[in-house]
Amino acid sequence: MILPVINEHLKIGQTITLTIKKLGINGEGIGYWKKTLIFVPWALPTETIQCQITQVQANFARGKLLSYQKPGPQRNLQAPALAQQVGGLELAHLKYPAQLHYKQEMIAEAFRHFHLPQWRHYDIRPTIGMEDPWHYRNKAQFSIRQQDGHLVCGLFQTGTQTVVDSLEMPTQSSLTLHILQQLLSIISQLQLPIYDPQQNSGILKTLIVRQDQAGSQAQLTFVTNSRKLPRKRELLDQIQVQIPEVTGIFQNFNPGSTSLIWGNETKKLWGQDYLTETLGDYQYQLSPRAFFQLNPHQTLKLYAQVRQALKPQTNDIVVDAYAGVGTIGISLAHQVQQVLGSEIIPEAVADANLNVQLNQLSNINYELGATEELYPQWLQQGIRPTAVVVDPPRTGLATSLSNYLLQSQPAKIVYTSCNPATLARDLKLLSKKYRIDFIQPLDMFPQTPHVESVTRLTLRTKK
Repeated sequence: MILPVINEHLKIGQTITLTIKKLGINGEGIGYWKKTLIFVPWALPTETIQCQITQVQANFARGKLLSYQKPGPQRNLQAPALAQQVGGLELAHLKYPAQLHYKQEMIAEAFRHFHLPQWRHYDIRPTIGMEDPWHYRNKAQFSIRQQDGHLVCGLFQTGTQTVVDSLEMPTQSSLTLHILQQLLSIISQLQLPIYDPQQNSGILKTLIVRQDQAGSQAQLTFVTNSRKLPRKRELLDQIQVQIPEVTGIFQNFNPGSTSLIWGNETKKLWGQDYLTETLGDYQYQLSPRAFFQLNPHQTLKLYAQVRQALKPQTNDIVVDAYAGVGTIGISLAHQVQQVLGSEIIPEAVADANLNVQLNQLSNINYELGATEELYPQWLQQGIRPTAVVVDPPRTGLATSLSNYLLQSQPAKIVYTSCNPATLARDLKLLSKKYRIDFIQPLDMFPQTPHVESVTRLTLRTKK
């Protein structure tokens, strides 16, 4: 049997000289060598580099940056040491203004790739950034392991299951890092059993800390391999004495070597049932598994952009799809006639309706279920939404929901997206009947390739 030649020009381990032309969707540098596309993390446009080939495929290859002749004009020479070890810092070597421009370009590139009609004429606005693009994450999910005789807490090294000490992660808030540092000391002192993935033994797997925007209170969850938690009483007592910012402590049971961080079973060990967060004029109570934006400073800007795009009217009936704990719908409720919300996570629906009560709203309700299933039920009940706000996961809208929107034709749709590719795919379908007025990128995750955006769509008038 004769195997096909993958690429006759390149071999793994080969060192080549490459000029970087642009950045890819994951922030990697892209160059061409004998017409073959080469992806090289940490390389930047205009730089001429030496790289070692690490992977060869028929149409592309990947390389490891060895050196560059001189730094490109957009290179950040003070990138943190963790940048090439763990995820969440993929663009830390790129100056921040260039990061913002890159994110705007990634949306345009997605539209070009999906062949949206007349995409070049779309109003893709400059990315809204942060004054200080560091220490913005209000939640930390750090694994804990025994490695080489040391207790290590942090993120996985890229492409491995090795935990890297990340207690100085520069995108994490100071309070979350302080709490993790204190916890590590307590866990070490009590000699609690640490999870060993090779043996599927031990108990403590992951530490999850979420703080409020004020930076005064935090919620702590231990993810464990067993329902047992040895020396629990001593652990809780030590936390209350040494980390008074923690107001609620929980245990989540997630057995085995699953790649998922959370298991299905969570119980309170001590303290308050919820972490109370204030955003603008509204309060939200968050249970441990509730989804909430990780960058509260940018979240306020995001919701302001949603309101600006929606232009809410007192007679609007708004669908809040993929609603999480109801933050977007609640922020709109005072300005519209009614809000109907949907979410597939039971805890989030419970939190959303609790938050409706907390904010003393009577014209809003959240239901458990997929939007594509609830939306036709609302139509059958005689409800005619005039506006739909969607904030889907990275997978984008269910095709059936897009089709229901095209059939029922609400006057306006506001699409909040965290994935330019699925946004482009969905807009291509919706643009059959909707005009794309503008796309406003917003940087929720500085130092990473991720970009959030708010798109306003309005129903085309029939001629």
